[in-house]
Amino acid sequence: MSAFAPTLEGFFTQRLINQKRASSHTIAAYRDTFRLLLGFASRRTGKPPCDLDFGDLDAVLIGVFLDHLEHGRHNSIRTRNSRLAAIHSLYRYAALEHPEHAGLIGRVLAIPTKRAERTDIAFLEPEEVDALLAAPDRTRWVGRRDHALLVTAIQTGLRVSELTGLCCADVHLGRGPHLRCEGKGRKLRATPLTAHTVSVLQVWLAERTAVPGDPLFPTSRGRRLSPDAVAALVAKHTTTARQSRPTLQTKHVTVHTLRHTAAMNLLRAGVEATVISLWLGHEDVETTTKIYLHADMTIKERALARTTPPGTTPGRYKPPDHLLAFLDTL
Repeated sequence: MSAFAPTLEGFFTQRLINQKRASSHTIAAYRDTFRLLLGFASRRTGKPPCDLDFGDLDAVLIGVFLDHLEHGRHNSIRTRNSRLAAIHSLYRYAALEHPEHAGLIGRVLAIPTKRAERTDIAFLEPEEVDALLAAPDRTRWVGRRDHALLVTAIQTGLRVSELTGLCCADVHLGRGPHLRCEGKGRKLRATPLTAHTVSVLQVWLAERTAVPGDPLFPTSRGRRLSPDAVAALVAKHTTTARQSRPTLQTKHVTVHTLRHTAAMNLLRAGVEATVISLWLGHEDVETTTKIYLHADMTIKERALARTTPPGTTPGRYKPPDHLLAFLDTL
């Protein structure tokens, strides 16, 4: 076995799990990165993954791997940068464990991230929200579950992992109704609930009749919904909603679109960006400001309406005198 294999194992068991206590989502993302990298390097070198060494996984090969992600697998630049961040994290750990490879490791760490174009976020207008919430068939148990999940997602702006992680005990519908969830970086936060969301969840919990530790939005067999299952139900009901709301035809609606919708609703209601940042569980308020203030054209239009226009008047075209025009042609 090469030196790389035990280093990779130690990176996961010692650095990520024991020292940093990384979340399961982080570990899964890093795991997938190295599965891809080792498979790519194995095909390039002809060696099995356990025999690959640092000399095989140098800056040249990793650069080719990153190009393969973009052009072979058609990953976005953001995905490419996320994979590179995982590789950088491993090689920073390896620099302490194997100083004899310092030169090679330094060249890998010098691989830069790529600048990605910032695209406007997608969010739903109120009429589109109504169409989406009307899509589930509430005469069926699954439809009532989906309706309650969509109402909760649009009002609270929870991430898909936070939605699927909710237990019945996380819902507090008494005085000061709110949801408690564990967000990114294991940060706990509470999100207030509107009267409409409270009424929907009251009806759902009465039907749910579950113990506190059971998932709030389960499968038909009582298991926790997977992120893929939530994405599928959002796509399904969006397809239905498009029949009554044609504007949805041009929008790619995902669970994160519902999160953006919650943020835009708060912003349009006049809620400060700092509060929205806390609401969404953002690490930095600047993230909220850049994403949502940039996206909302109505806020920009209101700002424009407060400005004073310049005191000039537009010019008016006057055709020249036809006789003078004739003389100009001579």
